[in-house]
Amino acid sequence: MRQTGPSKAETDLLPPFAGLTPERIFVPGTPADFAAAAEEIRAARQVGFDTESKPTFKTGEISSGPHVVQFALPDKAFIFQVHHRDCRPVLADLLHAEDVLKIGFGLSSDRTQVHARFGVPLRGLVDLDRVFRKRGYNNSIGVRAAVGLVLGQNFRKSKSVTTSNWSQPVLNVAQLLYAANDAWAALRVFQTLDPPPDELPAGG
Repeated sequence: MRQTGPSKAETDLLPPFAGLTPERIFVPGTPADFAAAAEEIRAARQVGFDTESKPTFKTGEISSGPHVVQFALPDKAFIFQVHHRDCRPVLADLLHAEDVLKIGFGLSSDRTQVHARFGVPLRGLVDLDRVFRKRGYNNSIGVRAAVGLVLGQNFRKSKSVTTSNWSQPVLNVAQLLYAANDAWAALRVFQTLDPPPDELPAGG
């Protein structure tokens, strides 16, 4: 019998998720910033990962995302805005690197969008939905249920921020907190689970 994660009503009763604060969230903007951030991400080797795209509302409209790519380390997060042309080669290298383990939830659409936007396959990927599935949970447990189940905390996601314009040149504080903590929560769950190698999907 397959297990299910906690419901939203159940996680609402838990203490709030203590996420990264604004001063721990960095938005590189120059070639030097991109290089320095990439160096820290490569050194960490295991990072929380997610992407954000401007939502599409019209039938048949194809997304031009991702517009934001975020990487979370144990004590900080880097938010890359793809409209900066200088960041794209750096991002392509990180996204293609097998030795940088990129940990997140529900990453199948990210694979497709990354390949379309950067022309490289997304490698070194650990989709935590698959890790939970190997442990007998439903196919898509998601970050909210996982944080409740593993960390005993309530991870709130704002629908208005989810569907906001991620392609705008300057992201607001709510967007930065949302993007950073989506990735950081995945890293925290992964570190707490500490899955053995046989639970990690071969080739990401």
